[in-house]
Amino acid sequence: MSRTALLLMDLQNNHLAHAPDDYLPNAVRALETARTAGIPVIHIAIQLRHGHIDAHPRNRIFGALPVHLFTAEDPGAAIHPAVAPADGEIVVHKNRVSAFAGNNLQQILAAQDIDHLVLAGISTAGVVLSTALQAADLDHRVTVLSDACVDPDPALHDTLINEVLARRVDVTTVDAWAHSIDAAA
Repeated sequence: MSRTALLLMDLQNNHLAHAPDDYLPNAVRALETARTAGIPVIHIAIQLRHGHIDAHPRNRIFGALPVHLFTAEDPGAAIHPAVAPADGEIVVHKNRVSAFAGNNLQQILAAQDIDHLVLAGISTAGVVLSTALQAADLDHRVTVLSDACVDPDPALHDTLINEVLARRVDVTTVDAWAHSIDAAA
């Protein structure tokens, strides 16, 4: 039997400040769906070391960030209060785009016997794409919640969801996922 976990990825204040207003309620619904169904939730957040000593200048994303962003001291790096971890929920910090980068996420999944990942996060072209493809290559079953993912470029989001990710993983909406959980119960 498959054991599922919801990965809420990069739902940090710095990112949500640039997300459309209609995004956060979808992520909250995904979180509430998982919690109600007893599905483990794993929060993934970017956290770089003080001074960004772990961000190489050649890295176009992380090397270009101002050194105060996404450190433990940065209030904007906090997970948004609407989707903040509850007691007992796992928080995994990463230092690159993929949820698997620079941490022991794969070890945690193995130890918890989790083989199905349901993904929600900011951005579709970043953490969602990278994590979905890596998880699929690691032989996890992957479901992407299309309306609980967002990208600064809506056309790119649509292309990634409908043409790229749909070829490699399952893609559904939060409501459809919730209905599938209810039907299986």
